[in-house]
Amino acid sequence: MAHTKLWLLLVLLACSLQGLVAEEEEQKPEGEEECRLLGKFDLRGYVEAQNADHVIGGMFPMHFRTILEEDPTSTPPMSPQCEGFNFRGYRWVKAMILAIQHINQNPDILPNITLGYQIYDTCYTMSKTVENSLAFLTGQNETTPVFRCSSGAPLAAVVGAGGSTLSIASSRILGLYYFPQVGYASSSLLLSDKYQFPTYLRTIPSDNVQSQGMALLVKHFGWKWVGTIAADDDYGKYGVKAFKEKIDKSGKAGEICIAFSETIPKIYSRTKIEGVVKTVKETNATVIVVYSSDIDFHPLVEELIISNISSKTWIASEAWVTSSLIARPEYFPLLGGAIGFGVRRGYIPGFKEFLLDVHPGRDPDDDLAIEFWQSAFNCTWPNASIPYNTDNRKNVTGHENRVNFTSDHFCTGEEKLEELNNTYLDVAELRITYNVYKAVYAVAYGLHQLDMCDPVNGPFTGTESKCAYIDEFEPWQLMYYMKNKMQFRVLDEFVNIDSKGDVYTPYDILNWQMNGTSEIAFVNVGKFNSTSEESFEFMVYNDSIFWNNPASANPRSTCNDNCQPGFRKGIQQGKPSCCYDCIKCAEGQFSSIIDARECTGCPEDYWSNADRSGCVHKEVEFMGYDDALGITLIVLAVFGVMVVLAVTGVYIKHRNTALVKANDRDLSFLIQFSLVITLMTSILFIGKPVDWSCQSRQVSLALGFSLCLSCVLGKTVTLLLTHLAKNSKVAEKARMLFRPIFQKIIVLLSVLTEVGICTAYLILNPPRMFKNTQFQNIRIIFECNEGSIIFLCVMFGFDVFLAIQCFLTAFIARKLPNNFNEAKFVTFGMLVFFIVWISFVPAYLSTRGKFKVAVEIFAILASSFGLLGCIFVPKCYIILLKPLRNTEEIVHGKAATNDKSAPPTSASCTSEVNNTTVSTVLED
Repeated sequence: MAHTKLWLLLVLLACSLQGLVAEEEEQKPEGEEECRLLGKFDLRGYVEAQNADHVIGGMFPMHFRTILEEDPTSTPPMSPQCEGFNFRGYRWVKAMILAIQHINQNPDILPNITLGYQIYDTCYTMSKTVENSLAFLTGQNETTPVFRCSSGAPLAAVVGAGGSTLSIASSRILGLYYFPQVGYASSSLLLSDKYQFPTYLRTIPSDNVQSQGMALLVKHFGWKWVGTIAADDDYGKYGVKAFKEKIDKSGKAGEICIAFSETIPKIYSRTKIEGVVKTVKETNATVIVVYSSDIDFHPLVEELIISNISSKTWIASEAWVTSSLIARPEYFPLLGGAIGFGVRRGYIPGFKEFLLDVHPGRDPDDDLAIEFWQSAFNCTWPNASIPYNTDNRKNVTGHENRVNFTSDHFCTGEEKLEELNNTYLDVAELRITYNVYKAVYAVAYGLHQLDMCDPVNGPFTGTESKCAYIDEFEPWQLMYYMKNKMQFRVLDEFVNIDSKGDVYTPYDILNWQMNGTSEIAFVNVGKFNSTSEESFEFMVYNDSIFWNNPASANPRSTCNDNCQPGFRKGIQQGKPSCCYDCIKCAEGQFSSIIDARECTGCPEDYWSNADRSGCVHKEVEFMGYDDALGITLIVLAVFGVMVVLAVTGVYIKHRNTALVKANDRDLSFLIQFSLVITLMTSILFIGKPVDWSCQSRQVSLALGFSLCLSCVLGKTVTLLLTHLAKNSKVAEKARMLFRPIFQKIIVLLSVLTEVGICTAYLILNPPRMFKNTQFQNIRIIFECNEGSIIFLCVMFGFDVFLAIQCFLTAFIARKLPNNFNEAKFVTFGMLVFFIVWISFVPAYLSTRGKFKVAVEIFAILASSFGLLGCIFVPKCYIILLKPLRNTEEIVHGKAATNDKSAPPTSASCTSEVNNTTVSTVLED
């Protein structure tokens, strides 16, 4: 590159000096020293302009490279020599010559106008391209760009100059003079900028289109992790840049990432190429996009083959996808299965025959034909000093490799060109060659439009005529027609070049496959047709693609393994968004797809399964009838009811005995009935809660206890008045007036009060069934929401009030002297009641789920059994086991008892006043 820039600077300096001294040449006296040129170009090519009216210039890479000089300052500056014959570029030259012949033979295009050609070799280097451009401007191979000194036919336009970097260099020079230039292989999107390249047109689509197709291809196959390799020139760099931009626009942010970006040096450097090979070998990306020409890519391919790299899928740009330099059978283990974008293929009539019509014996001065023949048949043409297959680069060991091959075998001229099997005669894939053909026609149609100008309605102003004449016109006048009216038909294709100089032609999506003759075939597996930047058609036939990997399937190209269902992607700091950690979904969340960005929460009644890949119904918890604990509690409740019924049976059987009739027999039956209610209410707490069971169980429990406690209160009030009557006549009088009906009134008022509270509770804010998920995420606890806590507290608070009244009255009357002191046992019963429910509160608040219900049921059963045992068991003991004490005399205190084992009876409440026994028996 340093040599190229030095030579370019030298050329431009010489041009400037030549322009300054040109005006003084005629004024110098004879004999005085004249100015001389600082440099002279060594241009090789074909020129046919003798009988032409107009000449079309052409620039083609007929050689691969130039020979670099180690120290260009030690010798006079010389135009660099070229080496490495390029059969493909030579075929492009023939396509241009044939196109001009077809145009000259076509009476519909430029009748009576003969076109010639002036074709030069760029050697695929910028320095030679600049030399060619200056030669086109001057008309000679001297560095005088401000003068055109050629006496031949005028140059109309230039076709070329091959690669994008070369076209950019030449267009910057030709554009200064508004000289038309039509490219055939330069697809860099930079050339669409008409501010920098106002006169550049092309017959190949811009890389902006190709990059869009590549992005769609990558997205189509689901590749997330892609590497890029670009030639170190404008074509490669801007192509990869456009590809990255299209990737960002083709999907969500971070959907596709670039694994690495490497460049191929323009000047061969083994160290740099080995660095690229190392990157390719170490990367886990299995898909690699290559934006490069075949000439630049070839050294890297050689090194990759040596490193035995395989199982990579290569995405090829149009510059090398069909190149025979790359598409060799020995490269198939590396590049087999490559997918690339080939420009539209065309058929040029008579082209194969024209290619065969070449022989070095026809023109001894045609050194390119001689070099072609020598390179094609590996022989030396007699009396020719032109080397072939030259290679002056450094070899793989780093040593100079200056070789000029000359074969001991001489060419006879009888070699059969038809039997030659190389790139030159390969007309099956005429893509860039077809673009060359169309580029020549573009210039011809521009000249034809200029010739057909209507003098009255011509486009030009400020000149003597509104039209330009075909015999004499300026480059900018031809450029007007090529820029604004460039629509024409070539063979069976309609070509339309827009205002930016771009065309939109379809791409064939090609897949490298090995055919039956062990040759690489470019199989068409799809199509990409873009008619504008926003409108396109993309099709891929997946079943027709050959994949070069052990699985013979679409390769997976990701930064890391996919996150399976049950996981989500987590960002890795400092790495592209395509690289991520797989994080297991939290409990209660799930992901059912691969590479989920986030986990989704399960619905209310669901919970995530063990692997977090879906949701299942939450476990439902409640005290069921089939639960062992529930069955146990039901058995206890039923047992308690049976005991109560047994007591009731005893009372009914002995209802006329003194002990049963004592202290209101009806209240005893009501207490037994209320205990049955409370015991049976506990069964309502078992089973799946529903609204009616939630509303009925607390209310029935409160009513059952209020009935029980109010009956007990009716009994203890009587005992209290009896106790007080010992010391107070007023109390004695009150006791005498306190009839059994008043006990029932106490019960009625208490129950009615509780009924009122329960009714208000059920109407205003009743309990409801509630799904509790707050305490256990994996299960739903079916329980009752008690509604208004205030009403609930008032409801059971009234029962507590009754219990306290029972306890106080019984406690005061506990020392009443009698044969059977019932108050003492009521006191014990109330103590049991308080102990149970006081213990219940902390136990109830500290448990959850069905055990919370079990605690409440246990409290109900314990308090019920406590009341049952303390109030009725002593009486049943006497009734059943001590019937002799269940008599009127003993119960009424009229006879003494010697049975010390039996408890005294409260039915005979005696008080000793003046040593006289007073009977205080209360009968119903």
